[in-house]
Amino acid sequence: MSNVLQAKERKELRHSELKQIRTNGNIPAIIYGTKVDSKPVYVSSADLTKTIRQVGRNGVISLDVDGSKQDVVLTDYQEDSIKREIIHVDFLAVDKSSKINVEVRLVLAGDAAGVKDGGVLQQPLHQLSITSTPDNIPQQIEVDVTNLQVGETLTIADILNQGSTFQINHENDEVIASILPPKQEDEINAGEQQDGGHPDNEEGRETTPE
Repeated sequence: MSNVLQAKERKELRHSELKQIRTNGNIPAIIYGTKVDSKPVYVSSADLTKTIRQVGRNGVISLDVDGSKQDVVLTDYQEDSIKREIIHVDFLAVDKSSKINVEVRLVLAGDAAGVKDGGVLQQPLHQLSITSTPDNIPQQIEVDVTNLQVGETLTIADILNQGSTFQINHENDEVIASILPPKQEDEINAGEQQDGGHPDNEEGRETTPE
């Protein structure tokens, strides 16, 4: 059951109009998709927050635009870096039976045995690309690392059983987590720690219609 979120079409696209929308407690948004014309709308900030709390970050929302309903998922948002307020959102129009590609957060759960022995836990992958129908997109994918020992590695192959309702778009041998022996920690820190990967915020995800 998707939650209904009221939206109003934006007729005026001037900058002053955007400011007015935000002043009134609303957020400008765009609805886009392969089968729909892009449409500028706005939604209530409070209602959006409430809806996301109910359906989750990757949940399907029934967007009611002036009486016409469309299933959407929240694909991206822009945040004011100072106030930490959402200032614009992108909604992808979806058909519940069609599969879409989405990025979902990968979370390591549990205290790894190897870390207790002094090893260093590395997590090279923080987002997983999956293909799924909108209703089956998980909020996040959790991987239990409790039994991971020093020198051991977890790969995509180890979590394929989680993808029963969705497809994981990564090579089976791609590393999710590994535990380095304690002595290697200094070498790692001396080298380049950043790989210039995703500076995007953790919550954000890129979504493309398939």
